[in-house]
Amino acid sequence: MEKFILDGHKLQWHKDKVEAWLRGERIAPITIDCALTRRCTYQCVYCYGRLQANDEKRMTRDVIFRFLDDAAEIGVKAISFVSDGESTCSPHIYDAIVRGKDNGLDMALGTNGYLLKDERLDEILPLLTYLRFNVSAAEPSRYAQIMGCEEDNFSKVYNTIKESVRIKKKNKLPVTIGLQMVLLPDFADQIIPLVRLGKELQVDYTVIKHCSDDENGSLGVDYAKYFSLVDILNEAESHSCNGYFVKAKWSKILSNGKRGYSQCYGPPFIMQLSGSGLVAPCGMLFNRKYKKFHIGNIADTSFKEIWRSDRYWEVVKLIASENFDARTMCGSLCLQHKANEFLWDLKKEGQPLSMCDCELPMHVNFI
Repeated sequence: MEKFILDGHKLQWHKDKVEAWLRGERIAPITIDCALTRRCTYQCVYCYGRLQANDEKRMTRDVIFRFLDDAAEIGVKAISFVSDGESTCSPHIYDAIVRGKDNGLDMALGTNGYLLKDERLDEILPLLTYLRFNVSAAEPSRYAQIMGCEEDNFSKVYNTIKESVRIKKKNKLPVTIGLQMVLLPDFADQIIPLVRLGKELQVDYTVIKHCSDDENGSLGVDYAKYFSLVDILNEAESHSCNGYFVKAKWSKILSNGKRGYSQCYGPPFIMQLSGSGLVAPCGMLFNRKYKKFHIGNIADTSFKEIWRSDRYWEVVKLIASENFDARTMCGSLCLQHKANEFLWDLKKEGQPLSMCDCELPMHVNFI
């Protein structure tokens, strides 16, 4: 088994939750993916965040702490600050990581790294399960072009990644440090330079993922062009070595942007919150035009109350019903995609639920 499951899911290690869901019980999410703001310092050309505009509320320190307290109380296992905004833009990011970990939650951060303060790394790295840097190019000029920032940003982020690795190694911390490339076919020239950069920086892994698009193709992703990248992606994976893992998300990259299921079953296990405070089943449905799928806002109501409300479970039931078609009514290849495939096979195809008898994977609570 791969050390990191970067192209799959981990629900088979949460059999009790899956069995409860199959019985129709109301379960707490295992993972919540969220942001602390919708703001960002970058303007990446592939950014799905531009398609997620909704009514923003103020995510104060008290609101964030109440949410983290509620999550722990109802039985959530892990919080990833990875969603529709750059959470390091929030002045509360460091306190939030501390509060979440103090509550017994597994904590993770995905960031472009530009605003991440090197002087705070000693404080947060021991508290994080993983720290993932979103880096979609390895050359300063291409980095600026693809990620919508100044060329000088590259050297700052490079040094912050290097410092993170240094602290991890010095203190023998279990935190995983990785790079993530959001791949469009036009970025093929950056694939090999990026995996070499990851090896140079001595991160744990580099993952190369597809770009999601909405149901209208607003970002213009041509999924057919991914098939021409098979050879170079295989070459990229060949750079894996002891202590460094390179992985392409093959199942999504070569899916042609299609789904094999029509109903959405994943959100009870992996719920998402916008940086506006909005609670919705997934990031694909954050935009205000999907208001009928919006559940509440943690700036107005505690997450615990929202989760216990009839509205939460009405929306969960709606997207799992025949009145919703994930193939046409929301964006492609979402966060819940692999979980949806697994749960669809259980519920619709009659596949048996079996517990994985191999050792626990890394980051088991980040589904």
